[in-house]
Formats: sequence, structure tokens, C-alpha cells
Amino acid sequence: MKGMRRSGFLILSALAVEPLHGYGIILAVERMSGGEVRLAVGTLYGALDRLAGEAQVEVDHEEVVQGRLRRYYRLTGSGRVALAEELTRRERELSAVRAEIGQVLAGFGSPEPV
Repeated sequence: MKGMRRSGFLILSALAVEPLHGYGIILAVERMSGGEVRLAVGTLYGALDRLAGEAQVEVDHEEVVQGRLRRYYRLTGSGRVALAEELTRRERELSAVRAEIGQVLAGFGSPEPV
């Protein structure tokens, strides 16, 4: 099974909590990644278009804020299934890696366990 793109995984994860508008998604992804991922606007909307085309996200509602349209997105049922499957795949992969090389890394004095 091929894994999901990192941006798609993080966007779906952000939307699992609640519907969000674009900037809200960017902030949630940055927070969930511990500051490691800051989605560019073009990357975000390209990924949202792709995820919408795959029926994993959809527009929840729109509102006008200070004269600008703010579009909120939400996960679909298909998106929730895809996210759950990806979480399971990533956890299984991480467990396999830990089992295979965890002891080796511990021998190198790794500051944190894998």
C-alpha cells in the first residue's frame, strides 16, 4: 500500500478536529508538526484541490470576513477512513523500524528513542 503525501496527511489530520479555513489549516499543521512544517499557500490549496478531487475533503461553509471570502473545509467520511488507514500504516511502519534498528541506535547513544 502506497503511503499518503505528508501534506495531505497533515491537512486531513488538522481537519479531523474541526472544519477550518486555509490559514487555520496552515496554523494547525504547523502546530501538529511541532513547527517543522509550514505549508505554503500554493501547496495548501493544491493539496486541498487534490483531496477534494479524491472526495476526502469538501467545503463546509463560506463566510465573508473584512470583505474577503473565507472558505472552511471539512473531512468527508472517505477522508476519515483514509486518515485512519494512513495512521495505521505509519504506526505499523514505525513499529517495524523500531523493532529492526532500535537496539542499534541505542548503541550509538541516540538522544531520543526512535
